[in-house]
Amino acid sequence: FQTFQNVGEEKNFVFLSKKIEPSSVLETAPLFDGLKKELAWNKFSGPTFTESYCWPAVARGYDVVVISHQGNDPLLYIPPVLTLLQLESNYQALPNMSGVSLILCPGCKKAQSVFDLLKKYRKGCRHLHPMLIILGQNKEAASQVEIQGREVVVTTPYNLLRLLEHNTWLLCRLCHLVLDEVEVLFSDTSEQVFTILDCYRKATAQAWGNLPHQIIAVGTQWNKHITPLIKEFMNDPYIVITVVEEAAIFGNVQQVVQPCMNSSRTAELLKILDFTQRNLQKVLVCTDSVAEERVTFHFVMQALKSNSIVSLKKHKESKCNAKCVLQRWRKMHSSGTPAVLVLADDCLQPLGITDATCVIHFSFPSPGVFRQRLQCMTDNFCTVLKDSAVDQECTKAKSVILLTENSSCHAPRILHCLKHAEAEIPEELCDSTARVLESEENEKISRPLCAYLKTFGICRNRTACPDRHKINLSIDMAQNFADEIIETPEHVTILPLFIAHATNYFGRIVKKQKDQYTVLAKEMIDYFKVPGHRISVNTVEKSVFYGLCEGAIYHRVQVVETPAKDEENLCKVTVKYIDEGRTSQVNSDQLLHLPAKFQSLPPQAVEIIVCRVKPIDNEVEWNPEVTDYINHKIKGKLHHAKVVHTLGKTVWVDPMVGITSLPMMKIWINEYNIRSEILSTGLGTDNPEHVAEIQKLCRQMPVLDHAENLEHLEVKKMFLDVFLGDVVQTKEAEDSTVHQQKSCHPQIKWFQDNVTVTLKVQILRAADSKCEFSKEKVVFSAYSEGRLYVADLELYQSIIVEKSICVIKDTEAVILLVKEEKGAWCKLLKNKNAHVSLDFEHWEESEDERPFTVG
Repeated sequence: FQTFQNVGEEKNFVFLSKKIEPSSVLETAPLFDGLKKELAWNKFSGPTFTESYCWPAVARGYDVVVISHQGNDPLLYIPPVLTLLQLESNYQALPNMSGVSLILCPGCKKAQSVFDLLKKYRKGCRHLHPMLIILGQNKEAASQVEIQGREVVVTTPYNLLRLLEHNTWLLCRLCHLVLDEVEVLFSDTSEQVFTILDCYRKATAQAWGNLPHQIIAVGTQWNKHITPLIKEFMNDPYIVITVVEEAAIFGNVQQVVQPCMNSSRTAELLKILDFTQRNLQKVLVCTDSVAEERVTFHFVMQALKSNSIVSLKKHKESKCNAKCVLQRWRKMHSSGTPAVLVLADDCLQPLGITDATCVIHFSFPSPGVFRQRLQCMTDNFCTVLKDSAVDQECTKAKSVILLTENSSCHAPRILHCLKHAEAEIPEELCDSTARVLESEENEKISRPLCAYLKTFGICRNRTACPDRHKINLSIDMAQNFADEIIETPEHVTILPLFIAHATNYFGRIVKKQKDQYTVLAKEMIDYFKVPGHRISVNTVEKSVFYGLCEGAIYHRVQVVETPAKDEENLCKVTVKYIDEGRTSQVNSDQLLHLPAKFQSLPPQAVEIIVCRVKPIDNEVEWNPEVTDYINHKIKGKLHHAKVVHTLGKTVWVDPMVGITSLPMMKIWINEYNIRSEILSTGLGTDNPEHVAEIQKLCRQMPVLDHAENLEHLEVKKMFLDVFLGDVVQTKEAEDSTVHQQKSCHPQIKWFQDNVTVTLKVQILRAADSKCEFSKEKVVFSAYSEGRLYVADLELYQSIIVEKSICVIKDTEAVILLVKEEKGAWCKLLKNKNAHVSLDFEHWEESEDERPFTVG
C-alpha cells in the first residue's frame, strides 16, 4: 500500500492501495475519443481530483473501490465504463460481441438520474442502448422485461432480484457491476446486495469464454460491508480514498473520546501521556491557539521531565522554525526516544508531519482542522483490511478527543464519527447528543411539520431534516378542527384540486348543502365580468390577497414571494391559490384588486393525506408513474372519505373513494378506492402503523391551560363552521365571536448588536397598536383582521426606556430596544416563549460563539 497526500497546489489528499498515475487533463484521459468530444460539448470541467485517479483504474478493467466527497457523482464511473464497452475485442465470446454493464443504485430517484446521464452521453459512443428497470410487485411485469441488445442496465437491488426470478441468464452476460453510493446500498439493502453478489459469482463461473469481470464500488463513506466485498468478491482491487476521515477508518485508526470537565483537561491529558509501557509513541497534542499551546506545553514539559521524555512545542510566534522542529522530531524517533509535540493548528500544514502514532485533540477541532490533524498519522494507517472493529493487532494509530462541557454542542457529530468507526461510545456522549438533538429540534419549532412524518408516519433522518417533528400549538392547533366536533365524522365530501404525490393532495371539503365557496366563486365571476372592476395592482405586497383570472375562472391568491423587478418594471411573483393549495409564478400585472367582501371567507384549501399505504422497497418518494396515474384519476372529481385524524388544515382519511352520480336514481355509487388503486400498481405496499404514529405524535403535544383550551376550541368551531357546518354564520354571530375570544400571541423574531435589540412582530396591518416600555418589560398589543394580539415580554436584562421605540409597518411591527449596558445578551427573555425565535437572516454570530437561547 502507498499513501500520497497534499498533492499539487490544492493540497488534496489521496490514499491509494496501489500506485496510479493520475490523468488530470480530459484530452489525455483514457477515454473513448467520441466520449471526450461529448463531454467537452457539454462543458464538462473535469476530470476532478478523484476522477483523475479512478478513471485510469476503471478504464483498464480493474476492480475499484472509490471513497470521496464526490462519491455520489455517477461521472466517477460512467465515462470509463462506456469506454470499456466500445472495445468489442473484450466481448467476442458474447452474442453480438457486446458486454453488459449493470449499475445498482440505492433508489429509483438515483437510478433515474443515472439513466438520464447515460442517455445524455451515449451520443459519444457506438451502439449504446441503456435501459432503466423499475418493476412493481406484479410478477407479470418482470416476466415481460426484454434486455436483449441492452448494453447498460440501471436498476435497484429489489428490482434486480425480482427480475432475476424470471431472467437468471442476465448475470451470465454481465461483465461490469457498479455499486453506486455503496455505503447507502449496504446500509439499507445489505442482504439483497450480497445475494446479488453471490449470484454474480456463481454466474461468472459458468460464463461463456474468457470474458472480463469487473466490480466497481463508489461512495462517500467507508462501510463495514466493503471489507467482505473486497475480500470475497473482488480481485486485488484498486482502492482510492480522497477523504481523510474515511482513510482513517479504512486504516483502523482507533478513535477515542474522553469526557472530562474543561477545568480538568490538563490532568486528563497527563493521564493519557503516561508512558509506563515505554512503547515509543510519537504524540501530537493539538491546540487551537498560541496561548493555549503555551499553557499546555508548560504542564506537559513538567510532567514528562522526570521520565526523560522529550517534549517540543511549535506555534507561529515561536523562534524555532518548522525545519528545525521537524528535524528534532525525526531524530528523537530514530534514537528510540518517545516524543511529544505540542503545537497550534496553524502549524500543522507547514510541518507536514505524517508519522505520528497518536493525536490528542486538546481543543475541539472544526471538521477541516480534524482532517488536518488526522493526516499527521497517515504513515501509521493500517494497510491490512481488518475483520472486525476489535482487531487490535493492526491498530497503529490513535485519535483522542477531550470532550468537555464547552464542546457538548458537537456531540452528535462525534457520536456519528464513533459509530462510523465502530468505536466504543461513552454513555456521557449519548446523553449529550440527546440533549443537543432535542435543542436542535426545538429550534425548528417555527418550521412546517415534516412532510414525511405526515405522509408516512415516520421521518428516517430527523437530524438532517430541516422541518420539525413535534406539534407547535401556535401553528397546528390555531386552525385545528377535531373529529369529535365534526357533525358527521364518518363522511366528508372532498374535491382534490392539486396532487402533490400519490397520497398527498390539496383541495376543498365540500359541504353537503349550500357550499359557501361555490357561492363566492359565482359572485367573483359576476363581479369581474364588469370591465371597470378588473383593476390591476400597481404595487404588489407580500401576504396580501389578490384576484387572478385563468380562463373563465377567477381565483383568490396570496403573494408569498416578490422578487426584484426586471428591466420592463415587471416581475414574476410567487402566489398561492388559497382555495386550492397550489403555488405558481405569475406576472405582477396579472394580479387584480380583490374587494374586501371576497376576502371575508377564510382560505378553503386543506391538505388531504390518504393513510396506510407507502412506496415499496423502503423508497422515500413515490414513483412518478403512480403519482401521474392518481393525478389523472382523481383531480377535480368528488370523493367520499372517512376522516381518521385532523391537525390544523391537514386531514388524514381512510378510506377515500371516488364516487359517481346516477341522477335518474338520485344516488351516488363508489367507483374506486384510492388506496386499493395504488396497491394495484404494484408500486405501493401496506403501511399499518401510519395512523397510530400520527396519533402518537399528537398525544405528545404540550398540555394547554384552561384559558388556552377555550381559545383553541373557539377557533376550531369557527373553522368547522366554514368547512363542514350546515348553518351559515350571520354577521352578528361573527361580531360576537370576535368580542368573546381571548387575545392571541403574535410570532416574534429577534436579533441584536452590542447596543440594541430588534424585535420584529409579525402582524398584518396592525390597528390600535400600543407598546409600553419599562426597565425589564415590553408589552405590545394591536388588532389585526378583527383579532387582538398581545405580547407581554419579561426581558432577560434591562433597557433604556426613553430611547426604545416601536414602528408600525404594513406587515410587521419593529420594536427597537436600547440596552442599558452594552454587550451581547445570551437570551432575550427570562422565561422561554414558543412564539419568540432568533431571526437568523440578521444574526451575525461567529462560529466560535456559543449558541444563544431562542426565547
